[in-house]
Amino acid sequence: MKKELFGKEGGKPLYLQVYKRIKSEIETGRLTPGMKLPSKRKFAENLGVSVITIENAYEKLVSEGYIYSRPQSGFYVEKLDIVTGKDQSLTLEVSDSKYEKKDEGIRYDFTSNRNVNELFPLSTWSKVARRVIAEEGQNILNPAPPHGTRVLRRAIARHLWEFRGMNVNPDNIVIGAGTEYLYGILVQLLGRDKIYALEDPGYIKISKVYKANDVNIVYIPFDENGIDTEKLSEADADILHISPTYHFPTGESMLAGKRYELLRIAEAKENRFIIEDDFDSELRQVGTPMPTFMQMDRSGRVIYMNTFTKTLSPTIRVAYMVLPDELAREFHEKLGFYNCSVSNFQQYLVAEFINEGYFASHINRLRRYYKKEREVLLSELDKSVFLGMARVRERGSGLQLLIDINLDCSDEAIREAALRAGVRVATLSQYYIDGNKGRGVLFLNYSSIPVSDIPDAVRLLDEALRSVSEQAEV
Repeated sequence: MKKELFGKEGGKPLYLQVYKRIKSEIETGRLTPGMKLPSKRKFAENLGVSVITIENAYEKLVSEGYIYSRPQSGFYVEKLDIVTGKDQSLTLEVSDSKYEKKDEGIRYDFTSNRNVNELFPLSTWSKVARRVIAEEGQNILNPAPPHGTRVLRRAIARHLWEFRGMNVNPDNIVIGAGTEYLYGILVQLLGRDKIYALEDPGYIKISKVYKANDVNIVYIPFDENGIDTEKLSEADADILHISPTYHFPTGESMLAGKRYELLRIAEAKENRFIIEDDFDSELRQVGTPMPTFMQMDRSGRVIYMNTFTKTLSPTIRVAYMVLPDELAREFHEKLGFYNCSVSNFQQYLVAEFINEGYFASHINRLRRYYKKEREVLLSELDKSVFLGMARVRERGSGLQLLIDINLDCSDEAIREAALRAGVRVATLSQYYIDGNKGRGVLFLNYSSIPVSDIPDAVRLLDEALRSVSEQAEV
């Protein structure tokens, strides 16, 4: 294999580029059955990539049957009966859909909440998956309890103790396929006749899920001082859904005084609860996160929620909530007929990943990576011609930041100019119920952009904003 065989392919992960090229060489016959592939280390040195990149590519080729390994020998091309020519018996064409997000021309997406794909420990994940199949073969075929397998609930309880100092009963944990699914479960548990209070601005999808569940929603203003408790009391809401450790999208962390005030409001009326959404808490960049609401709660009014979607991958749909004792009993009485929405295999896999210490190592790796990315991003913003004069609002509590820009134009014009430059951005106004609030503020989520691409992404965005500024002055 020669180095020039591999080049950049529109931002695709390097291991996929290597995998695709080797697969193509096998299918076209340039790599013949029985031919030995270069060692992972030698191949990585030749291509100028990491050994883990080659390992991930080889793992994928082995799993699909294109190559095989011999212990203490290496990797070899498998013998395949390659079918040439085009099968005319069936043609399936997929047309563009208005419901699909189009990414043509988008080089950098500052709205994506995904991690950089190459940060995912694919080889370790594959190794753990093989072990789970070998050791838990019968268990993964058995039905799980409605709140999830005990092995995963125990693993989550251990993780919460180690990372958040929370001492929770595994029997109070409920596993679900994503937080959106769990929101729906909570509506059934708490009741559709309740008033649900959401932060404004806030994560729009939460509002959509509650609306789809046909509940009464009120929006409570949120600013640098936290949620407006006076407005909350006036609304007489039964359920408050908040993100106190890292408020989305402002990045503010709720101070202790405000937290105790909200707990007093919850305790003042029977059957009032606070849903604590603790997303991104493991990836805090500066300092340590404050104790959770659940740790401060003494009356059983807090429901804690988190997910592995952010720390692992959006395709790993495993989320969980921790219910207070009373609600945990009601869950089993009222909703115990449900089947758990996460497969046993995935539950055992995540549990093993946690118990063997791989998850903790992965989080530490993510923190180091995003700490470096944050430093590079802030440095590039400071050096920019236009953005260097703007005010950056960033607390180091998540993987997003806000930028106040002084432009005499609409937020729509700003977003469109960035899109023309190949950069997708959001504006703070998009997260307000009243879209006229929060205007003139960029919202950047940098989690999905590789560190090496940050300088170019900031350059393109800066040029787009300068262009808009010049047009506004004419």
